[in-house]
Amino acid sequence: MNPMQIKIEEATAQGKVSLIPFLPAGFPNREQFWKEMEELDKAGASVIEIGMPFSDPVADGPVVEKASLKCLEDGINLEWILAELKARKGQFNAALLLMGYLNPVYQYGLDKFGEDCEAAGVSGLIIADIPHEESQFVKDAIEPHGVALVPLVGLNTSKERMKLYAKNASGFCYFVSVLGTTGQRKALPTRIKEKLAEAKEVFDIPIALGFGIKHPDQLDEFDGLMDAAVFGSALITHVESGKSSDEFMEPWK
Repeated sequence: MNPMQIKIEEATAQGKVSLIPFLPAGFPNREQFWKEMEELDKAGASVIEIGMPFSDPVADGPVVEKASLKCLEDGINLEWILAELKARKGQFNAALLLMGYLNPVYQYGLDKFGEDCEAAGVSGLIIADIPHEESQFVKDAIEPHGVALVPLVGLNTSKERMKLYAKNASGFCYFVSVLGTTGQRKALPTRIKEKLAEAKEVFDIPIALGFGIKHPDQLDEFDGLMDAAVFGSALITHVESGKSSDEFMEPWK
């Protein structure tokens, strides 16, 4: 079983919603990023999602895009991310997940990427701009190294298409709560419950809800329909203001 699924199911067994915080690698700066990682880990994150900065982040909202572009300007790239994770392998209790776009991974070299992810203790990968029909060559390169390609589904994903993603899926399923980019929202679409119920029926791995999540109170109405919550923009804004990740995580515990 993939470590991400293990960590999420451990939290579920304790009656908790798993926490999956997101930060772009190298944000707000190279040194502080690792301090934030340590705080997120100690605060009980089941999985930590690390953004791979990219110049054309089509799924990112303004907060994530601004932060990622700053990291690019600071010279953050995949070589740095994987080398620094390798140097810290075994230091995090949370499972580690990389999120980004196909171009940097492809340019890095898929086989080398899979090998280096394994060496760095990375358990999962999200590629936001690759559909199911074109994803097999990525899976072939990373799955032998214990890295799961996390499926992305959402409000416009039919039940039949969910079944395609669910076949041989591992880690967890990322349910995108809105038709749009990442970012904090005052309210989430009313159809989420219906579609989460479909996803729960189709997938035999945990379901994580993301996009627009900024406070644990938003999750109350989805009790029993999701296993984990992904949050990024609210955390980035919090850290950018000079506050700590530990402080942000406190209401979620």
